[in-house]
Amino acid sequence: MDINSDLGESYGAWRMGDDAAMLAIVTSANVACGFHAGDPAGILQTLKNAAAHGVAVGAHVAYPDLVGFGRRNMDPSSSELVADVIYQIGALQGLAAAAGARVSYVKPHGALYNTIAHDERQGNDVVSALLAIDPRLQLLALAGSPLIARARARGLTVVAEAFADRAYNEDGTLVSRRLEGAVLHDPDAVAERMLQWVQTGEITAVTGKRIRLQADSICVHGDSPGAVEMARRIRARLSAAGVALKAFAA
Repeated sequence: MDINSDLGESYGAWRMGDDAAMLAIVTSANVACGFHAGDPAGILQTLKNAAAHGVAVGAHVAYPDLVGFGRRNMDPSSSELVADVIYQIGALQGLAAAAGARVSYVKPHGALYNTIAHDERQGNDVVSALLAIDPRLQLLALAGSPLIARARARGLTVVAEAFADRAYNEDGTLVSRRLEGAVLHDPDAVAERMLQWVQTGEITAVTGKRIRLQADSICVHGDSPGAVEMARRIRARLSAAGVALKAFAA
C-alpha cells in the first residue's frame, strides 16, 4: 500500500503544512506546481527532500487559482486546460531534475480532481495532456470514478486512491468540504478506519452504510490540522498489521 500527501504548497512567507516531517512518513509526494499553491524555491526544496527520503514524486496539477487554493470550480476551454496541465508538469519536471528527483505520476488537485472524476470532457483533456508530454506518467485518481476506465482505455496507467481524512458519500464521492463532518481529524480513528478498509475493501460512508472501495494508495492531506500525526498513526497501524508500504510508482 502507498501513502501519499499533497506537499510543496507553501507560498513565500505563507507556510502550509510540514513537508519535511511528512516526507519521513509517506511513500509518495504530490508536489504543487505553482497554479494553486507553491513557489519555485519552496517546491525545489520539497523535491530535494523527497529525493533524499526516496519518496516518489507526482505533479499536483490544478486550475490557475492561487486565491482559492485550487478549490473553486472552473470551466477552461480544452486548449487551455491541456496547455495548463502540460505547463505545470513541465515546470515540475525541470525543478525535479535539478533536485535529483523524477516526476513519475500526476495527481490533479482540488476542484480539478473532483471535476474530472466525472466530467468526460475535462477528464479527457487531462489525459491528453499526460499523453502529450509523457505517456509513461501514471495518473492518480479517485477510486470508483469513471475517469479511471476512460484513461486506461487511452493507454494510461491509472492508480486509484482512497482518502484517509475525508468522509465519503454512498456513491463513493467525497462529501463536500462545505458540509460538517467532511474532514476527519481523529488520528487514531482514521488509522483504524484505513486498516479496516485495507483488510476488508470496505469503508463506512457518512450515512453509516458500508461501501466497497478499490484503491492502491491512501491520501493524507498535508494542509489538514494534525496531518503529520495522522499520517504517522496510519503508517504505524498498517505496518503493525503487516501491510507492506511502498510507492506505487518507481
